[in-house]
Amino acid sequence: MLSDTSRPIVEATLPVVGANIGEIAKRFYAHMFEERPDLLDGLFNRGNQADGRQQQALAGSVAAFAGLLVNSPGELPEHLMSRISHKHVSLGLRPDHYQIVHDHLMWAIGDVLGDAVTPEIASAWDEVYWLMANMLRNQERTMYAAADLSPETVWDTWRVTEKIRETEDVVTFVVESTNDRSGKRSLPGQYVTLKALMPDGVHQPRQYSLTQADDGQHRRFSVKRLHGSPTPDGEVSNLLHSSTDVGDEVVLSAPFGDVVLAPGTRPIVFATAGIGITPMAGMLSHLARSSSTRMVALLHADESSDTFALQSQVRADLARLPGATLTTWFMEPSQPPSPDTAQNAGSGRQFTGFMDLSLLELPADAEYYLCGPLAFMQMVRSALILRGVTARDIRYEVFGPDLWLAEFQSADPVLAAL
Repeated sequence: MLSDTSRPIVEATLPVVGANIGEIAKRFYAHMFEERPDLLDGLFNRGNQADGRQQQALAGSVAAFAGLLVNSPGELPEHLMSRISHKHVSLGLRPDHYQIVHDHLMWAIGDVLGDAVTPEIASAWDEVYWLMANMLRNQERTMYAAADLSPETVWDTWRVTEKIRETEDVVTFVVESTNDRSGKRSLPGQYVTLKALMPDGVHQPRQYSLTQADDGQHRRFSVKRLHGSPTPDGEVSNLLHSSTDVGDEVVLSAPFGDVVLAPGTRPIVFATAGIGITPMAGMLSHLARSSSTRMVALLHADESSDTFALQSQVRADLARLPGATLTTWFMEPSQPPSPDTAQNAGSGRQFTGFMDLSLLELPADAEYYLCGPLAFMQMVRSALILRGVTARDIRYEVFGPDLWLAEFQSADPVLAAL
């Protein structure tokens, strides 16, 4: 909670800082990397820097946090903090990194707002920053301790044992641990960070969802090739597709991620699009291996049946779940699967065009998990809310910086119950 001294100052200056937070974030990153280029080696994703998503995510998160401190001081943005903490721990972020960020962020505020930043205003926003930073540091300290890890030991080396071509642009890597130590088993829906050595000598991190239940010594993840290389956005996926083969070693973090399948008996509806199938494939795998009796419906949208990655795996897992169904929407019409494809598992109905929930009768009292492009998830969530599904029963996974959750936090803290 903000002090009585700082609260009225933050409240008065929030509109100005909020209006300029995008430019502040942009200058912050540019200044920090100019002074500390080493931070781009293994910690920051330069693809997210190049397209501006990281700057947007930081700006939205800071503005949302400050807004809650002023407008809802009794509310803590736990969902926002949890999502950020999981990403940080999967990258091996250290507590001392927060001081580095502080120094460059405060410089950027002064650089953008100039003489308007009086010592009193600087002190108040300094308090905002450290309230947020200390919340994150405390959460991350707890997460490291719970996993018996540290920022240095979160990483391990794995050997590729299989490289499976799923579609033209998606490859699955199956890896095994290179030591006898059993690692942390993943929870259904979690991801690992892969740290790749690029041709210019810089390590680049990328998060990939784990697509099957694992035993701590074997993992499976799928990588969609992003076109447009050599731009930073697709440099890691293209490297993995073209240059990483069976027998090669990769560096992975322990599994993290806060969007995990909740235990219980309620029906589950997965709504996915494109490569967004990956975390839900992991959840389905856990359900199938545990012989779950929960009602499960998978709704998937894709360009065509040929671009539906992990299709054989998810159909096989759905076939092991009693009453599970699969409904698909393809932009290009395609033939339904043959009767012998995974025992025609949950083939359900197949439509042409965009996903349209009005065509379906959804189970009562279900939990919903979404993953796919942001516009897709916004559309699905809006349709579910209109049908009376409560926000707390809708969870989503975003690949890359979460530009959506900060918007919810800024607009209405209640919507943070996603």
